[in-house]
Amino acid sequence: MFNNIQEFYNTLPVMIVAAGVLIATTIEMYSKKSENILSWFSILVFLSSGFYSLFTLDARSVVLQNMLATGGYVNIFYFIFTFSAAIICFLSIDYLKKYDAYFGEYYILMQTSVLGMMLMAGAKDLFMIFLGLEVMSVSFYVLAGINRKRLTATESALKYFLLGAFATGFIVYGIALIYGTAQSTSFEVITTKFSELSNNLLFLTGVLLFLIGFSFKIAAFPFHMWVPDVYQGAPSTVAGLFSTAGKAAAFSAIIVSLFVLFTSGAMRIITPYLSVISVLSMFFGSIVAIAQTNIKRMLAYSSISHAGYLIIGLAASNTEGIAGIIFYLAAYSFMNLGAFGIVSIIEGKEETNLELNSFRGLGIRQPLLAALLSLFMFSLAGIPPFAGFFGKYYIFIAAIEAKLTWLAILGVLSSVISVYFYLRLVVLMYFYDSSEQISIERSSTGLLAVFISAIIVVLLGLLPGSLLNLIISYL
Repeated sequence: MFNNIQEFYNTLPVMIVAAGVLIATTIEMYSKKSENILSWFSILVFLSSGFYSLFTLDARSVVLQNMLATGGYVNIFYFIFTFSAAIICFLSIDYLKKYDAYFGEYYILMQTSVLGMMLMAGAKDLFMIFLGLEVMSVSFYVLAGINRKRLTATESALKYFLLGAFATGFIVYGIALIYGTAQSTSFEVITTKFSELSNNLLFLTGVLLFLIGFSFKIAAFPFHMWVPDVYQGAPSTVAGLFSTAGKAAAFSAIIVSLFVLFTSGAMRIITPYLSVISVLSMFFGSIVAIAQTNIKRMLAYSSISHAGYLIIGLAASNTEGIAGIIFYLAAYSFMNLGAFGIVSIIEGKEETNLELNSFRGLGIRQPLLAALLSLFMFSLAGIPPFAGFFGKYYIFIAAIEAKLTWLAILGVLSSVISVYFYLRLVVLMYFYDSSEQISIERSSTGLLAVFISAIIVVLLGLLPGSLLNLIISYL
């Protein structure tokens, strides 16, 4: 399994999370104080795995019978997953108490979902991607309905499960066609045979079906139909996990499985498909978000439009595009986590305080929360000097270098449209008086999580080149 002890150390980020799942299950079974223990234990597991991943970027190897890669950009994805999950754990401590919805499996499922994400990001075989996808997806289906006292949560879980299972069918069929033509599921073998496979219609059909299946997972139009209802019905903290780490995991699977297509320029074959769903996702998400009155639904449609921007990087099919996607995912994860974090703090019992009108006058009543939410809205809108601006900038530059200037121009137009619904929230907070007083329960751990997200968003905006150069050096 491991050729030497160094390979074992290289897999420690995954091992830490896997061991965390087993220990957390034991704690839940035998401890009466698991509610207090598991949250902090999960944070410790995620931070340990995340920081170890960052410190071992150079530890590149392929282990487990050539099924799993370690080091390089794979570890950057590990850090995004684990750090995002740690922030969600901070937000969840008081949020679950607010709804009296603590169930032992909550933190266990969160660790399990992150384990699935890590398997997807490090996969060197199609079956490893499928294994990671199912581990993550099954955990997500349960997390969406974890607050079983609410009918909307149960409804969102059922919708997510049914449509997710449907999407998985596309992925399995795609893998079957790829295997049938390549006679292997190993990326290494597929890469060596790629020149002859690229002329095989069945192989290209398999790749297209694989991409369609993952289009559901990244919430791209027209495979987005589950997103608004699931985000609105699921707990706000869980919706934050879906829209950040979950989306990053799906993109990581596309990148690792089709890396040879990006580096060889052969992605041109499916560039038309990617370009079309990119444009549709950007404009559909931005335009429909304008009509939303519920902030979670607004962020859901915003997520669809951001998927469109990220797909521009895939369509560019060059190294700059891949580096831009990873940078964008890091920036988007923390600015969206911050937004959902503030929503979870402001949200009252019985899903109150979620309408946009509830945020009227927030700048006077809660100046700190309003200032932080404004920062995240500016970043999501792509206004400099925040991280969101540079995420889009790098993606658009990659498109221009790939001679897809028209796609970059449409991306800029979509960004201009999206500015309206992001800044509308800022205007409501600072330029309108509230006719009703809303009570907000203080959450010190939740506020800490939002502060961490804000600091990362600002740092990525001030020092964007540092992360981008790091990513490019490990591609």
